[in-house]
Amino acid sequence: MNQRPLLTPGNMRAGELIVSVVSADIEPLTFTFEDDGIVSNNPLPFLVYKGAIDVDNGHPEKTIEGLFGANGWGDMWRNGVYDYLHYHATVHEALGIARGHALIRFGGNSGEEIEIAAGDVAILPAGTGHQCLSASRDFSVVGAYPPGPPVEITRATPANHAKALKTIPEVKLPNTDPVLGADGPLVNLWKRPALEA
Repeated sequence: MNQRPLLTPGNMRAGELIVSVVSADIEPLTFTFEDDGIVSNNPLPFLVYKGAIDVDNGHPEKTIEGLFGANGWGDMWRNGVYDYLHYHATVHEALGIARGHALIRFGGNSGEEIEIAAGDVAILPAGTGHQCLSASRDFSVVGAYPPGPPVEITRATPANHAKALKTIPEVKLPNTDPVLGADGPLVNLWKRPALEA
């Protein structure tokens, strides 16, 4: 397995990208979720990197935060995933799993139930429904957003769906993949079709 060198906050120099060990040839799983009338989701693919980040250390949250921050996804939080269906209509979101495991339904009630575990990263295009169905007691997530407007937590209702259909297409595409940076798969997978003249 090709790996990038391990850097820590103490030995990083300005401009160095990776704060954790990441497989150089890792490819994400991709899913596309349809609008179900309550959760609009997004025509851009939802991405899951399985085992992307080496979090086998005493500070996995810091490892993920360093990686996301180095790749331009700097607005971050630490917690879990809400146990009710919600989405973010104004921003894209990365979820780095630092500890434990959980069963998350992505894509709304008609979406996919996916087991995620420490070292995995899920990247949700704006509007992607998500809800934690079960989690280990030690489940810990670092969430992050690329530069843009503040995050809004949106519940799945008909009124919110109508608003989301207007805001989601306006959300700016990120310049980088939160795991692999400017050359990461997200940059190529998340392209909007050119508008016809």
